[in-house]
Amino acid sequence: MNRRIRTALGVALTATLVTTAAPAPATAHDRRPSVIALPDGFAPEGVAAAGRYAWFGSRATGEIYRADLITGAGKQVSPATGTPSLGLKIDPRGRLFVAGGTAGDARVIDTRTGDVLASYRFAEAPTFVNDVTLTRDAAWFTDSNRPVLYRLPLGRGGTLPPADGFTTLPLTGDFQQDGTGVNLNGIAPTPDGRALIVVQSNTGTLFRVDPATGVTTAVDVPGATFLNGDGLLLLGRTLYVVQNFLNQVAVVDLNRCGTAGVARGVITDPGFDVPTTVAAALGRLYLPNGRFTTPPTPTTPYTVVAVDPR
Repeated sequence: MNRRIRTALGVALTATLVTTAAPAPATAHDRRPSVIALPDGFAPEGVAAAGRYAWFGSRATGEIYRADLITGAGKQVSPATGTPSLGLKIDPRGRLFVAGGTAGDARVIDTRTGDVLASYRFAEAPTFVNDVTLTRDAAWFTDSNRPVLYRLPLGRGGTLPPADGFTTLPLTGDFQQDGTGVNLNGIAPTPDGRALIVVQSNTGTLFRVDPATGVTTAVDVPGATFLNGDGLLLLGRTLYVVQNFLNQVAVVDLNRCGTAGVARGVITDPGFDVPTTVAAALGRLYLPNGRFTTPPTPTTPYTVVAVDPR
């Protein structure tokens, strides 16, 4: 994740459908842990959640780890690959879609068995397949090094395509690739489900993407920028934008088509240490700490922080 560090220092639905309502806040007697420990040296990036569990990907080794959000206990569900596991999304069939970073690939994992169900090689270096979102008929991946999206079409019953069954969508319009740092990062659907929202980390701009044409338009959010924007999460019409090096989550109310929004402030927490991505579960938002400013070692501790939505 060195590209992220250099960029930041240089520039100071179910799971596949749009969620229709924000989760209720936790009660005063809630005993669920607000901080969950991940394995030492894990170096987390992505998070996906369903029920009482959350899955985390290691950017260091590619391992996938599952944590129980009620007890805090966890275990490995998919072994190290030697390549990164970055953005994650889980579908109602218990399949985890994983963005492969510098490997230029993606894979789909059965969360019950840990088996790799399918793998896809999108691009050769330079590439950085960073994040993923799911819609009714496709999985969409961003590439931080290229002005494109990768689309995995999902057939009847969610059938996965063959290894060469993906398409590459070039982006045109308002979005312009800016230098060699982290450009496209997080991705989410628009509230009406007809388009996609992406964030450009090094400019702090949100863009709406027409999935049929690749035409992009900047989302009008007066008075707000989203520098170091990382993972995105849409709940109803509220978009949460993780701003990793700023240790905060921006909260934006979007219109239905995702062309404009109103910034409602930010969520912060003393436990944030360069959070990367966000998932909603059990009435809370869960964010893994990437700790990009801390030298990674096999004994470096990593945590996940739970906060209330707003």
